Amino acid sequence: MLFNRLSLATLHLCRQSAAARSLFAASPEAARRSPGRSHVSLTQRSAPTTATIPFRSCLGATVRARMVHNKGPDGQDLIKTTLFFTIPDKVGALDDVLANIRKLNISLTRIESRPSKLTGAYDFFIDFNAQSRDHVKNVVAGFKSFVHDVNVITGDQTSDINKRVPWFPRKIADLDSFADNVLSYGAELDADHPGFHDPVYRERRTEITNIAKNYRHGDKVPIVQYTKQEIETWGLVFNKLNKLYETHACKEYRFILPLLVQNCDFREDNIPQLQDVSNFIKDCTGWTIRPVQGLLSSRDFLNGFAFRVFHSSQYIRHHSEPLYTPEPDVCHELLGHVPLFCDPDFSDFAQEIGLASLGCSDADLEKLARIYWFTSEFGLLREGSELKAYGAGLLSSFGELEYSVKSPEPERRPFDPDVAAVTEYPITKYQPIYYVAEGFKDMKSRVKSYADSFNRPFQVRYNPLTETIEVLDNKDKLLRYASNIRADLARLSSAMEKVLH
Repeated sequence: MLFNRLSLATLHLCRQSAAARSLFAASPEAARRSPGRSHVSLTQRSAPTTATIPFRSCLGATVRARMVHNKGPDGQDLIKTTLFFTIPDKVGALDDVLANIRKLNISLTRIESRPSKLTGAYDFFIDFNAQSRDHVKNVVAGFKSFVHDVNVITGDQTSDINKRVPWFPRKIADLDSFADNVLSYGAELDADHPGFHDPVYRERRTEITNIAKNYRHGDKVPIVQYTKQEIETWGLVFNKLNKLYETHACKEYRFILPLLVQNCDFREDNIPQLQDVSNFIKDCTGWTIRPVQGLLSSRDFLNGFAFRVFHSSQYIRHHSEPLYTPEPDVCHELLGHVPLFCDPDFSDFAQEIGLASLGCSDADLEKLARIYWFTSEFGLLREGSELKAYGAGLLSSFGELEYSVKSPEPERRPFDPDVAAVTEYPITKYQPIYYVAEGFKDMKSRVKSYADSFNRPFQVRYNPLTETIEVLDNKDKLLRYASNIRADLARLSSAMEKVLH
């Protein structure tokens, strides 16, 4: 069997025992600086230089390559490259492929296989460091000599630059790559941060961010033993906001928060543990929480949503200014974001944004990030004749929570993703514009229709059983998907007959 023989092949081909972790093409985001709030923005930061080269697919074989520019030990430029290909499951197929890879004289840093979604085939992923783009092209050309019937559908070899597809995670464990791919670290503080001159606080931040650095998919999130001072800071924020939720938060939030109090110990004298909260959310909607060191790029952060994964910080704001934080902290995450991930309709909406982010262009990603900003962070809902908040940036900010719902100053527009996607916003003061939605189901439908206009040469779906992304880009996959839909429709029809008659 292919899996049994792969480990032996790896010993011969890999010169590094640890699997290389991919860096991702990113549209950077930075912390929003405003009293009592912490959010993501589209402020530009430096990021690794990345490029995507041929994403090729056909029924018989597939080759995909992704490149990230790195430096070698002697200072030379290296291109960390990932190739993906599919081979038929037949006697001798793996031996033939490995023999041909040896002839290409490349030093592999990772080789991985798994059963393909194509019938009677296996998918392979390999990483290697190339000396140049020409080297990459030669290796790809070499693969074409033994992985036949390769069709180029996008990449450097096509004249249409808009068809290029950025790399995106295909299985939930790929999110481990984000562990080190942060724009700024939770342990690194700017000079104007309230805790910058506090060595004890800085050491504590480093201790907590190391939990996220070492975390991998499948691990239990380690417990943080919060100090008395940290709990007191949480308690001040918790009590201040709780007084406003009954009159300012949406009904879905008001329904869920007591459940979190009962099941996850949301109390003024206790900071909930991420693992306990993650377990509860998974039981509700299938979402999970994983710790993160610092600020992720928009692409990485939203890609996690496709897998129903929310990246959350665990450290807390400095005690000297409990009602202010210049970056996302555990108060913002647990009080602002977490409750609505327990709501089925909101969680479906959030995943729709994540699915739309997979492989979309940088231009489309920027528009998607703006939609996220005006919904998940600063969104309002209409409840009868009243306005209520559901955005995490509002629900974790007592000042803007009141302002957004009650003040006559800001402009409030009906939610329209086409308009929100191109709306500018400030990052140093309360929002002058809020978008008001009629409901989470309506939001999901509108965002899905909007994302269908993206110039992406394929569609994707999330398979919750395997926790993988299925790319619907060939006839075999479409037929399999259609078969599943037919089976679901048959069950629905049967259920309707039993319940409604």
